[in-house]
Amino acid sequence: MDFKAQADNLRDELIARRRDFHQHPELGFEEVRTAGIVAEELHRLGLEVQTGVGKTGVVGLLEGDQDGPTILVRADMDALPILEENTFAHASQEAGKMHACGHDGHTAIALGVAKILTGYRDQIRGRIKFVFQPAEEIVKGAKAMVADGVLENPRPDVTLGLHLWNGMPIGRLGVATGPTMAGSTTFRMVITGRGGHAASPQYAVDPVVCAAQIVTAIQSVVSRNVNPLESAVVSVTRMMAGTAYNIIPQEVELWGTIRTFTDSVRDLVERRMQEIGSGIAAAMGCTTRLEVEHNIPPVANDPLVAERLRPVFTRFVGEAGLVEDERTMGSEDVGLFMDGIPGMYFFVGASVPDRTEYYGHHHPRFDFDENALPLSVALMASAVAEYVLPAE
Repeated sequence: MDFKAQADNLRDELIARRRDFHQHPELGFEEVRTAGIVAEELHRLGLEVQTGVGKTGVVGLLEGDQDGPTILVRADMDALPILEENTFAHASQEAGKMHACGHDGHTAIALGVAKILTGYRDQIRGRIKFVFQPAEEIVKGAKAMVADGVLENPRPDVTLGLHLWNGMPIGRLGVATGPTMAGSTTFRMVITGRGGHAASPQYAVDPVVCAAQIVTAIQSVVSRNVNPLESAVVSVTRMMAGTAYNIIPQEVELWGTIRTFTDSVRDLVERRMQEIGSGIAAAMGCTTRLEVEHNIPPVANDPLVAERLRPVFTRFVGEAGLVEDERTMGSEDVGLFMDGIPGMYFFVGASVPDRTEYYGHHHPRFDFDENALPLSVALMASAVAEYVLPAE
């Protein structure tokens, strides 16, 4: 099975499809056009298709002629609320919306994998569940699909996914074992004081000054409470206070995110934020209330799946192409498809050649090397084949 040659034969189709998706980006739970194209192609390939899974998600089931495991292949479809600054011909035609993370490529790749593996239906031992997920960027799409039963009837035995990674050159793959992307927690801290006239602060209890102290102090949680050999991020990203320049407000709201690879570190960070916030507030005559929402778990690659697939990937990029320590504090809700299901989520190097400046994921000038599209199709098709096709 020469998946590389077959994927290379799809190069023009993959690029054309990716560029079409790029020109017509859709935000989370608005992926009507994208989902329609996906469903139409899966129907054409003869797959059993479900639409409206998790609002705008699509599932295509490729049943083999023989019994065997169920392999879930996941691709995300949504774009970001970003005004694109790229000037190439296939730039976004939707003002304020842009595929700035590679999901246009992910969708095209999964369709290419489906097209190739459909040709092996009579040899497939088991089934392949292609899951095209909405709303990854707002970390709600995987939850919605799981709630709609995407992990049942049949339940996957293995979950596979990939991310085009424009921080690495083409030919390099991030294939770490264990946590590879951080879990995400959102927090909101409300600091309450006593409002008053800004010219008479002695009669008020200023929550703005208190909030400023708390923002600075909670940065010590990572540097002084978390084990240096572990990882955590605490970022305050939003502060809301006041209605006029001459009024000391009653309340300040701090919003932000916590990123960790383990629940134990997450719990430590939350506890210390509560203690620090309450302590500073008490010293300054204020009170605090901390609210947290655990959005998604870390993405953790199963050791056995990673060990099994690395030799498969080596056939395409060689031993030197495998990067076993590539991790990020960024989050991904694909982890919900891997919760209790062994799997692997790997990064495919896709940095744009000859660019003098680097524009990372979520930047208005984000792009990736389209040569990574056929490579990704070959990699994913080979990974799936490892489980459902007989060895040559």
